[in-house]
Amino acid sequence: MSTSSRNSPLALTVLALLHFQPLHPYGIQRLIKQWGKDQVVNVGQRASLYRTIDRLLATGLVAVRETGRDQQYPERTVYELTDAGRSTMRVWLDEMLAAPKQEFPQFPAALSFVLMLAPEEALDVLEQRAAALAQTLDAHDKSLTEESEVHGLPRVTMLEGEYLRAMTAAELDWIRAVTDDLRSGRLSWNREELIGFAQSTGQQALAAQTPSKPDHDLR
Repeated sequence: MSTSSRNSPLALTVLALLHFQPLHPYGIQRLIKQWGKDQVVNVGQRASLYRTIDRLLATGLVAVRETGRDQQYPERTVYELTDAGRSTMRVWLDEMLAAPKQEFPQFPAALSFVLMLAPEEALDVLEQRAAALAQTLDAHDKSLTEESEVHGLPRVTMLEGEYLRAMTAAELDWIRAVTDDLRSGRLSWNREELIGFAQSTGQQALAAQTPSKPDHDLR
């Protein structure tokens, strides 16, 4: 059986939780939420969790420990970590911590086409984003305070919360600087001119394309 498998935040989380004890999928999902890991791992759809577990099972990283039967609950399969899963989890953890990965989130992609809005339109939507980020930042602060002062959790268990708080604060600072520039006129553009420029460069790119084979060879 092949033990090669694609890493992902959810797959790493499943292996890490099974490192502590065997669990069934419902228990895994519940622990992810109880431990606050749903801030960094998407478990909104339980189907994605089942698909991940199936993939880990097929590649030998987890194994079926037992199938429980209880009159109060449907049949539940309990999974445990294999030796291959334990070593793979360590490799994934080292890689994901040490090597920055080129990711493609929505916001930078949308920013790259903000020229399609007028400056006052861009100011409006970015101010909306700043307000949402400010609320998120408050939520991070409250969560970190509660975890530390109320529940007494050690800092190492809250590092992802610290990171998310720092990233949110940095983005909010940047958004506020941009909106200040938009509001003062230090940042401005003519939408029609920029769209015309984009169309012109697009036509140039089309004209520069040459087929790699004669036309009669193209199918």
